[in-house]
Amino acid sequence: MGGGTSSYQEIEETDLILLWGSNARDTHPIFFHHVLKGVKRGARLFVIDPRRTSSAQWADGWLGLEVGSDIALSNAMAREILDAGLENRSFIDHATSGFDEYCRSVDPYTLERGERETGVPAESIRKLAHEYARAQRAELCWTLGITEHHNAVDNVLALINLALLTGHVGKYGSGLNPLRGQNNVQGGGDMGAIPDRLPGFQHVENDSLRNRFEEAWGAKIPPRRGLHLSGMFDAMEEGKLSALYILGENPAVSEADQGRAQRLLEGLECLVVQDLLMTDTAAMADVVLPAAAGWCESEGTVTSSERKVQRVRRALSPPPGVRDDLEIIYELSRRLGKDWGTPDPKRIWDELRSLSPMHRGMPYERLEALDGIRWPCYDESHPGELFLHSRLWQEPLLGPQAPFSPVEFEPPVDKLDDQFPLRLTTGRRLDSYNTGAQTSSYSSPLRRGESLDLSPEDGELYGVREGERVRVISRRGSVIAPIRFDTGLRPGLAFMTLHFPDEVQTNQLTIDAVDPKSGTAEFKASAIRIVKLAASRPG
Repeated sequence: MGGGTSSYQEIEETDLILLWGSNARDTHPIFFHHVLKGVKRGARLFVIDPRRTSSAQWADGWLGLEVGSDIALSNAMAREILDAGLENRSFIDHATSGFDEYCRSVDPYTLERGERETGVPAESIRKLAHEYARAQRAELCWTLGITEHHNAVDNVLALINLALLTGHVGKYGSGLNPLRGQNNVQGGGDMGAIPDRLPGFQHVENDSLRNRFEEAWGAKIPPRRGLHLSGMFDAMEEGKLSALYILGENPAVSEADQGRAQRLLEGLECLVVQDLLMTDTAAMADVVLPAAAGWCESEGTVTSSERKVQRVRRALSPPPGVRDDLEIIYELSRRLGKDWGTPDPKRIWDELRSLSPMHRGMPYERLEALDGIRWPCYDESHPGELFLHSRLWQEPLLGPQAPFSPVEFEPPVDKLDDQFPLRLTTGRRLDSYNTGAQTSSYSSPLRRGESLDLSPEDGELYGVREGERVRVISRRGSVIAPIRFDTGLRPGLAFMTLHFPDEVQTNQLTIDAVDPKSGTAEFKASAIRIVKLAASRPG
């Protein structure tokens, strides 16, 4: 199962919260309210992030590590925990495997090496390691600062290792929580929008699991994993993918190395886009299918980062010429020779429940009566699981042991050198979302245009002023952007967003170095330089 192990209630009642690669104050503001409630109740908060973000304002400690050095930091913490004898040995012996190999893998990561690789003082690493290991309950939360790297999965495994080492998983108030970046991202994965999974995280290459779906659907399912998004672009480049159907995504702007992405999309024989808005990707399409707004013009369910499934009810009818996503898909199926009848969200949900054991106990009536249920919920008497993996603490152990996964630190692919001396990282702001397709259509008193954010020290080093427009150059492309100084950035680190592509196409700069396991590009670590423009004036 792929989801956060803890509930939001536990964030409010834990003793220690680590926000690792997450500026939740800006990017997950609703979740951050739960964090603040926990802090108010006495939880200690630590923020691990290259930038001193707005989230760090509430923190007991901020560890400003070098971009992409997360594994070095987590391994150094593990080595210190072991050296201090703070590992949860009874939990390790009972519930985990591969501990000895893991110990050998982290042994070279002394505090001194940790400081050298991460830029975080050795004493700060030692303090955080002791705080995390000694806490009665601790929640470790992360977002794209961990996953938008060429070694994304290894980064996540490094954090899981820390939880296994200290026993901070499988019990109330201790867990591992990836915060989803958009409404219902969790639900999309639950429904099988993953290259190798069917609904309910059932593996497509498992014959017995796949056969159940084939019998229910009356169709054969290819018995092999599909392509992730980055793999699709590679297949386009290799001439193996010539048609693409995109629902609710804007890859012409959101993909790393934007020039390459647009070139490949333009080369398709057929591009179909189904979306609420006329995005840049839709403007390139051969066919555009206008779709309803899922949050107010559709019926169905939505699943949050805490695995809670809730009902969505139609409040408004779509405008003329716009149809619900289900209606569009049903009509396409009918025209392709398979008439599924009239789309009925409840009937589709009941079909899903019959095939996905973790959703079986969630009929609409229970979802409405209980104001949502967290999966897994195996039958209609089951309340749903507040937290996952409690089996790891049961005697005797139920199911397999949880494996440690040794991982090694690798620096970002896009190297810094004399030609490209600045590290650019990207992210979001509170008032905007991703490529701005949704948020740019309304005003906000918080919103300002795109900028290249630098430390004041770098402003002095490069002789640039606040508001001065400069050319920003990477190994893939260049853009022009105004300078903004941010005291939360240390020298050598720059920051931009993807929110304003009509002003600055930031993804012309980013690198499409891809994690082979997840398919995620390394948006967080590009190498750049800045060049002053002739007769530039602040503006």
